[in-house]
Amino acid sequence: MPSVARAPARMPLAVYILGLSVFALGTSEFMLSGLLPAIADDMSVSIPRAGLLISAFAIGMVVGAPLLAVATIRLPRRTTLISLITVFGLGQIAGALAPNYAVLFASRVISALACAGFWAVGAAVAVAMVPANARARALAVMIGGLSIANVLGVPAGAFLGDHLGWRSAFWAVAAASGIALVGVVTLIPAIPLPAEKPRLKRELRIYRDHQTWLTISIVALAAGGVFCTFSYLAPLLTDVAGLAEGWVPTVLALFGIGALVGTTIGGRIADAHLFGVLLSGIAASTVLLIALALLGRYALAAVALSFLLGVSAFYTAPALNARMFNVAGAAPTLAGATTTAAFNLGNTGGPWLGGAVIDAGFGYASTAWAGAAMTVTAGAASAVSLRLHRRPASRVVIGAASAGTDEAVIQSRSAN
Repeated sequence: MPSVARAPARMPLAVYILGLSVFALGTSEFMLSGLLPAIADDMSVSIPRAGLLISAFAIGMVVGAPLLAVATIRLPRRTTLISLITVFGLGQIAGALAPNYAVLFASRVISALACAGFWAVGAAVAVAMVPANARARALAVMIGGLSIANVLGVPAGAFLGDHLGWRSAFWAVAAASGIALVGVVTLIPAIPLPAEKPRLKRELRIYRDHQTWLTISIVALAAGGVFCTFSYLAPLLTDVAGLAEGWVPTVLALFGIGALVGTTIGGRIADAHLFGVLLSGIAASTVLLIALALLGRYALAAVALSFLLGVSAFYTAPALNARMFNVAGAAPTLAGATTTAAFNLGNTGGPWLGGAVIDAGFGYASTAWAGAAMTVTAGAASAVSLRLHRRPASRVVIGAASAGTDEAVIQSRSAN
């Protein structure tokens, strides 16, 4: 492992390979935002019910991240990554061939389980290969794969769905998964397991820390607030803003460009100003969601706000990930799994809440009001976390990091 240094560390090639793999994962996770109308029509279901396919993926991520982290905690990391990306690709093929809504729903859950495991293990591998003061940047590279998925993959999926049918988007992601598999097999090095095998009971002690649970809440609420609106962005653009369907891929691409910009900026400054990034980014998302609720009927405003929402949402993502590794760094695999689960608790609750307000007759623009309520709560939780973090009594369980010391606890007042 590289030694800790003050100078910015050069990212290992393997970290970029993980980012490339996340591109395929992220495309599948987010592309349904541009495919919901077509899927709803083909499967003879309502758009809110089609939106539950997004929640199905998120539920699979919530369950799969900790489950697979525990199941693979003593397995070779490279082998685990290869197995998970393979299962994920097969899940995309199953979705492309799905004869009905139930099968498609099941394929999304299976794909999500594999995706969750890859995220959890991949994040732990990325963090292990860089010094502590480069964690946010390493995680930003992985999240960058997600941002590029929004820039290229999601709009491409919407384009394919519009011209060749929604199933073609699933076939395209299956092909991207195959390319990612080749990259993992050929370029990810064998990551040695620790000399002392990880002990699940010891690592589970991270959940005794109230900051861990507070961070889970912040991540879930911040992600859920954005996804409450993003999941229904296509019908919002067409039915509320009055844009033609052909504009949807372009606006999704703008959201993705904003996400890439936000990830780049947030990743560069989050290591030094973690809480500053959290508080400012969540506040910006809140303002933008309120603006979208008020101005979403104007096409130009809806397009511009979609771009800016991508910036604010992904600006906070590296800090949210790094914060979890800071408070739960004693168990890096479980920290990655917990972050993944937390994000997808939000990705589950957000679309559900958005669908609920739509079904209640408040319209697609109301999803932005609901999302803003979630981000306001996330901001308040961040402020509480910062206040507790500044107290001398703030504690982080590190028993898993101390060989032969089961009850080791240190005071943690990191600058992050």
